[in-house]
Amino acid sequence: MRVDKFLQLSRLVKRRNAANALCSRGNVLLNNHPAKAGKTVNVGDRITIISDRLPTEDTQELTYEILEVPTGNVSKTRATTLYRLID
Repeated sequence: MRVDKFLQLSRLVKRRNAANALCSRGNVLLNNHPAKAGKTVNVGDRITIISDRLPTEDTQELTYEILEVPTGNVSKTRATTLYRLID
């Protein structure tokens, strides 16, 4: 599954276009390497999302471990079981 699609299905990012934009800006790391939107994710991979909403604020990095890669749509309650927050 693609990084941008996983971010959308897991509800870490609201829309796939937003996930794609984060990847394009270099704000998504997959196993500590910048990830393009089309990069494939696997169970055990770590995704880091770097938030840079305002230039005056400190950047915030959140790292998640992928616990499951879904096939198809995911319910809102099941979405939180796809990953585990690490940092």
